Amino acid sequence: MERHHYIEQADTLRSIGDFCRYGWSRFGAAGIDCSQGFQTPRGEASALVARRLGLEPEDLPEVRQCLLTRAEREAILDAFYQREILRRPTAYILGEAWFAGLRFAVDERVLIPRSLLEPFIEEGFAPWVQAERVRRILEIGTGSGCMAVALARQFPQASVDAVDISPQVLELAAQNVRRHGLEERIRLYTSDIFSAVGPARFDLIVSNPPYVDAAAMADLPPEYRHEPRLALAAGEDGLDCILPLLDQAPDHLLPGGALVVETGDAEHALLARRPQHPLIWLEHPAGGSGAFVLLEGGGLLGDL
Repeated sequence: MERHHYIEQADTLRSIGDFCRYGWSRFGAAGIDCSQGFQTPRGEASALVARRLGLEPEDLPEVRQCLLTRAEREAILDAFYQREILRRPTAYILGEAWFAGLRFAVDERVLIPRSLLEPFIEEGFAPWVQAERVRRILEIGTGSGCMAVALARQFPQASVDAVDISPQVLELAAQNVRRHGLEERIRLYTSDIFSAVGPARFDLIVSNPPYVDAAAMADLPPEYRHEPRLALAAGEDGLDCILPLLDQAPDHLLPGGALVVETGDAEHALLARRPQHPLIWLEHPAGGSGAFVLLEGGGLLGDL
């Protein structure tokens, strides 16, 4: 469907409530995938309406009866068109996403911020890591920089080196580092895993690397086709990045240091390929695992 036809067929809508209901209904009927953002068609529609009006979703109940100008209606319907017909993710339409309670600029250069590690970062990886002992952190595959920023805020006494293989990605990461006022504590490097850090060692190494295997890549919903393939695809079994991380990290950990890696569904392949590794699998609050901790020296950070 062409954009102007999509907008014309909603010509009778007038109030904010009308548009919230319309988007919710359209998205539900279209079967959009919501796993990259607000989790439900209602949440996606509310976010698009609110942000197109310069509001937050929680503001909408107070203004549901307010009538919209023609320009406001067209701006919302354009966002709905992108989301429903083009299947463009809400975060890219809005140019922003949330991670660990913080807002970040995003676009198609980077993976939309989300990670199984988010609740563990907010807990400082306790009890596996003693936060007060962490002075040097390395984040591998920083993308938008959201995890580097969250780590810097969670460990205020630490410096953070954040690396990514793409210089274009690091341009956006730098924007987010500035946005949160952390230029003095976060350094960004173009690097293929550890290539740019030399012999440097760290108290904590964290990564949410690509881990989608070939079969899963073939079955991804259309929304995921808008994300950079480089940030998702990880070979036949999803371990193309995880195995080098696991092999090289011990040479970059300080005594008592910790490696934390998100594996997603590649967890099963990793257990089959490397059953000898003493990995501690983290139990996510929502259930399941998909992330591990590997402790240098076998004790809590700082014990050695």
